Amino acid sequence: MLAQRIASQSLRRPTQTIDSDEAAHQILAKQRLNRPVSPHLGIYRPQITWYASALNRITGCVLSGGFYVFGAAYLVAPVLGWHLESASLAAAFASWPVAAKFLTKLIVSFPFTFHSFNGLRHLMWDLGRGISNKQVQVTGWTVVGLSTFTSLLLAFM
Repeated sequence: MLAQRIASQSLRRPTQTIDSDEAAHQILAKQRLNRPVSPHLGIYRPQITWYASALNRITGCVLSGGFYVFGAAYLVAPVLGWHLESASLAAAFASWPVAAKFLTKLIVSFPFTFHSFNGLRHLMWDLGRGISNKQVQVTGWTVVGLSTFTSLLLAFM
């Protein structure tokens, strides 16, 4: 008797079937609406670590991309009639004005020197040395200074 009275008092609601993927997607969409919007990098003070990291990636891509492009051009040069032999490249470079030679050598040498010195810095970190905040900043500026000095030295040769 008591069970019949409780059953008659409960509300019957129609059920709707939703597959589990759609339900999970709806739940995630509602949760995303409640999340705070994170500020972008513009609110942070720029640091040498950002620039060194970005420049290391850029110089790595430039160097490897340059090697691939020159290697591919060197392979197809005989077919296309290009002269990419060392003697013809050296003769062409020798005919340039001094300022163009200096600028070209500087542009080519800086990515190489920066990527090399920063690679040594990363190897030092792999050994567990120079990982404190102060040392990271000092070695970052040291890499920039050494790269600039070395590439200028190479460009004057």
